[in-house]
Amino acid sequence: MPVNTAPVSEIPKILDSSKRLIDVRTPSEYRSEHVKGAELLPLDQLNGDDFCQAHGTEAPVYILCQSGGRATKAAEQLTQAGHQNAIVIEGGTLAAIKAGIPTEKGKQSISIERQVRIAAGSLVFLGTLGGSFLHPALFIIPAFIGAGLTFSGITDTCGMGLMLGKCPWNR
Repeated sequence: MPVNTAPVSEIPKILDSSKRLIDVRTPSEYRSEHVKGAELLPLDQLNGDDFCQAHGTEAPVYILCQSGGRATKAAEQLTQAGHQNAIVIEGGTLAAIKAGIPTEKGKQSISIERQVRIAAGSLVFLGTLGGSFLHPALFIIPAFIGAGLTFSGITDTCGMGLMLGKCPWNR
């Protein structure tokens, strides 16, 4: 389903007008750097029905994440729950930083996307080494990761990212 979008240049106007701007990244990503005035509501804790019940379904809610993928999922979830004005900020926090939108910096952390690349790459590398030098059955590891990445690309979901988001260092 198509979602409404707004350019990152709209963020100052959104904040000046006291409209709601939510950041759906993990708490550790939010702590490392976030747009000033954005409130944290991690995607894995967002319940569309509860949000609509608490905040209504008509007031605009602007959503951002790291680059746009999770914000789109959040907007779809809110729309399915009956929200009529969920809007994704194009390019997310990365675009806001690039555009010079004021941000607040804290303790640096590694983004979920980067954690997925590190974990997937490591598993493929170790599985290939293990399959080559220990036992050929270990080649199942890189095959499984490759299948997972293919599924992730096709469905625009990432099981590894969801699992990593629940890890203690991402809370």
